[in-house]
Parts: sequence; structure tokens; C-alpha cells
Amino acid sequence: MDIVKAASDWARFEMHSGAVFAAFGLAFLLAGLGFRQWGGTDFSRALLVPMLVAGVLLLILGVGLGLLGQSRLAAVPATYASDATAFLTAELARTDKMLNDYRILAFRLFPAIIALCALAIPFLDGPYWRASLITAIALFTVLILIDSNANARLQDYRQQLSMAEAST
Repeated sequence: MDIVKAASDWARFEMHSGAVFAAFGLAFLLAGLGFRQWGGTDFSRALLVPMLVAGVLLLILGVGLGLLGQSRLAAVPATYASDATAFLTAELARTDKMLNDYRILAFRLFPAIIALCALAIPFLDGPYWRASLITAIALFTVLILIDSNANARLQDYRQQLSMAEAST
């Protein structure tokens, strides 16, 4: 098994996830501007600010993940060549932490936020409140979708690392 290839593939997947986050960020930005420009109701015009905020946050997340993945991709061969055992140990620790973060954030906290926003919609009457809550639901749904996909890939990568560690 080639751990350098597996780690490089994981870094490429992180870069692809970043690109997907950035694409959704652009979609949120364009949707917000479209609602503002062509919206005929107070609610549709109220979507501008929340959609712009969500779009900018997704763009920042996407660019950050892309840059992080790019730097990791460049560093993997040299790090593995310098000390393979330390590389495996560090990668196992990193993947375990990330899997725990996904378990807490993407599968517990984000759904709870979505539920709270959905429960608050009938009680908050203004168009800006409702636009903000609906945008938050859409934002956290995007985060869950992308993170659940990344979680599945990370579990596969973790399994490859475990098999490599067992063979050394």
C-alpha cells in the first residue's frame, strides 16, 4: 500500500471539498443579489444580507480548505520520506480528531441549529428574521451535505492508515 498516494489523494479531496464550498458560496452570493434585484416582496429583498453573509462565509471556508489542501499535498512526500512512522502516527491522530469533529459538528450541532431555526420561523414575524433563519437552514444543510461526504472519505483514509500501520 502506498501511503504517500493515499495521503496525496486525501489532500486532493480536501481541495475538491474547498472548491465545492466556494461554488456554493458563489451560488449564495448570486442568489442574494438576484433576490434583491428581482424580488417583488419584502421577504425576497430581505434575503440579500443573509445570503451575502452566508456566501462570503462559504467562500472563505472554500478558499481556506483549498489552500490548506494544496500546502498539505506539497508537504506529504517530504514529510513521509523524513520519518514514515511519525508521519503515520501524526496522520492517524489528525484523522481521529477530524472524525470526532465531524461527529460532533456535522452530525449533532448542525442538525440542532437547523431544528432551532425551523422552530423559530413561525414565532419571528419580520421578513429579515425569517430570511436570516431560512438562509441559516440552507447554509447548515450545505455544510452537512459536504461534511458527510468528507467524513465517509476520511473514514476510508483512516482505514488505509490503520492497515499501513499494522503492516509496519
